[in-house]
Amino acid sequence: MSINLDDYREQLEKAAPELKDTLDSTFHEAARCMSPQGLNDYMEGAKGLASLGRGPHLVASYLEEMPAVVKECGEDIIRDCISAAMKLSSMTSGGVIAMMFATLPTVARRLGDPELLRGYLGLIHQLSAKSPRGLRPMLDVLDELLGKLTLSGLKRWALWGAQAYARDLQGQVAYFGLKTEDSQAMLQKERRGTLFIDNQRKINFYLRALWGRDFFIRPTAADHEGFRPYLEARVMHLPDAVDGIGEVSGTELYRATAVHMGAHLLYTPAPLSAEQLSPAQMFFIGLAEDARVEYCAVQDFPGLRKLWGSLLAMDYPEPAQHATIPMLEHMALMLLDAKVKSDDADFNALAEKFHTNIEANKDDPQFSWHIGLELHNILTARKQLPSLRILESMRIPYRDDNRLIWDFDEFAWQDSEEYVAASQRQVRKYVNVMEMVNEVDTELAGDDAQEVWVLDSELFPYEDEGVSYNQMEGKEPVSDPFHYHEWDYQVQLHRPDWAAVYERRQPKGDPEVIEDILVEYKPVAYRIKQIIDMLQPEGVQRVRNMEDGDEIDINAAIDAMIAIRMGDQPNPRITMRNVIQNRDLAVVILLDLSESTNEKVEGSDKTILELTREACALVATAINGIGDPFAIHGFASDGRHDVQYYRFKDFNQKLDDNVKSRLAGMQGGLSTRMGAAMRHAGQYLLKQPERKKLLLVVSDGEPADVDERDPQHLRMDTKKAVDELYSKGVMSYCLTLDPNADSYVKRIFGANNYTVIDHVQRLPEKLPTLFASLTS
Repeated sequence: MSINLDDYREQLEKAAPELKDTLDSTFHEAARCMSPQGLNDYMEGAKGLASLGRGPHLVASYLEEMPAVVKECGEDIIRDCISAAMKLSSMTSGGVIAMMFATLPTVARRLGDPELLRGYLGLIHQLSAKSPRGLRPMLDVLDELLGKLTLSGLKRWALWGAQAYARDLQGQVAYFGLKTEDSQAMLQKERRGTLFIDNQRKINFYLRALWGRDFFIRPTAADHEGFRPYLEARVMHLPDAVDGIGEVSGTELYRATAVHMGAHLLYTPAPLSAEQLSPAQMFFIGLAEDARVEYCAVQDFPGLRKLWGSLLAMDYPEPAQHATIPMLEHMALMLLDAKVKSDDADFNALAEKFHTNIEANKDDPQFSWHIGLELHNILTARKQLPSLRILESMRIPYRDDNRLIWDFDEFAWQDSEEYVAASQRQVRKYVNVMEMVNEVDTELAGDDAQEVWVLDSELFPYEDEGVSYNQMEGKEPVSDPFHYHEWDYQVQLHRPDWAAVYERRQPKGDPEVIEDILVEYKPVAYRIKQIIDMLQPEGVQRVRNMEDGDEIDINAAIDAMIAIRMGDQPNPRITMRNVIQNRDLAVVILLDLSESTNEKVEGSDKTILELTREACALVATAINGIGDPFAIHGFASDGRHDVQYYRFKDFNQKLDDNVKSRLAGMQGGLSTRMGAAMRHAGQYLLKQPERKKLLLVVSDGEPADVDERDPQHLRMDTKKAVDELYSKGVMSYCLTLDPNADSYVKRIFGANNYTVIDHVQRLPEKLPTLFASLTS
């Protein structure tokens, strides 16, 4: 599906003339975050809103704000937003609908889930019927409201005001604008302690720190009594807000809940059959299964026992609904901590049995089956078994409803579809020539296609010309993504699989350009020849004056005998060894190819990129003459999801015309996510057998990227990458062309591992000399 902006341009610019200058940029921004189907829904929605004739601001607000909403909640929400706007068009003004679209990015960011956003749109429609005068003032203060309330709290606050001021139009305006005492009092009443959206990143980092993997977490409206978190399709559904309990804060409660649910996902190898079990029996088996997965987690992370134990040992002021509930709550604590005992002998015996056998059965959910049924039978024999409703009121606030552990006929546990991020849904399918010819209608699919077919061999349509189809019309393939972690200095943890590196190829140029460079810098080339002669291996060298050599040094032995005859202490170093002098070094030259390299150097008609190309040609000639294995790579980035990595010359390639044409075609663009590129370059160096490994980074500026506002974040990540590579035996050195680099480069690379070139014109002559000084 291909979407053409020109099909909509005339109608949209007629409905909103101010879009004339911004429509192209708005469309391109939307195309970056939407699939073709989503983009079609987006443009058709704009066309439908334009046909309403409700003023230019409505269409402009929709087009400008909807991409930000899609980034937060997915493109499926577009149709819901259009449907909500169409319903409102018969009940309120176009200005209010435009305000609704203008505030939708804030709502999407604060709610963080498409289902909650749909609930919000339903609330707006409800209020448009009950309190139309209150919509505009509520939208004015929506940021403050959602900063304090969940969606459920917002609903209760709004519907109370709609009912209380049903016949007072001025009162509606004041209430929904937070200008009355009633409004402020209801706001405080509905305000919850800790909002999920304020802690989502912390929860994600906490789980990553424990298990080194990502989990999918979604907020869910906890708008009914007895709500419990749940796992569905391997996604954690946590309440959109929680209150602290005693000395345990809301953030700690969120952590306890998320880690418990993560333990279910990590340590539940297979579901349990629910056949012929009563709901009460399933409840007790679930209680034992909770204890089993928590035991597995505590074995890996002992500190979790304290986190969960503080909640299980909580004293509640209000009495339980049944005398058995406190016994079961204490039993849960006994199963977590073997040191905790009870006054009940049967419970003590069962807890002791659990702790005695759990190590041998920690990976077997059937063990939980037997423990749970034994507990059920104890209470049944005593006639102390309460109803299921009372059992489910047990006060363990951090545990989920255990639906994941059961295998029902209508729910295939093993085959349940996992939630997959939209950016990871593209499928690359490798096919043969006949499949491609017979099945594919669009041969040259865009980068946003959900399935891309790739030929497993070259297709030669003209045998006499010998030119492949890819060379004639296609573009060079992009590699599968290489994922690398990234250091977050604020929380002092890695973000796992945070940056995606794609290897690409830049277009080739004329190899004669490189030959012309060598001619232009003939004096420098002569200096390079001297460097080569100085650094080339000298073959076999004889090392004398050794205690444990390979053969006797006759001269040293004679001197020792003379010393003995004269009564002096002889020199014991009378042997020598023949040592082969060879260089044991591998080098990667990593070039920063960001957009700033296209700028011209002050006082010169050349760009930084042209000088970088010249320096590369000269240093490649020098290293090639010495004989060290080396590679020339480059990088640029367009956010963390697209770090572009270019390989102009690999270790196993000769410095031939193919490599020279790659260097001649070098281009600059985008940004500088240096840490991910250095980690990727390090992987190539670590595969080399040489003992010494050097990563020589040539850059004209500090690490930065379009999706990172904190200037310190990528600097600290690059510093961490330098440290990680050093720990693996790779030395990193930076040659920076930024005259102001002293403020950051020393902190990143270390005091002696960088050189600042104030005059960029001298780069071609400086780089080979610098290489010689580093490797001599």
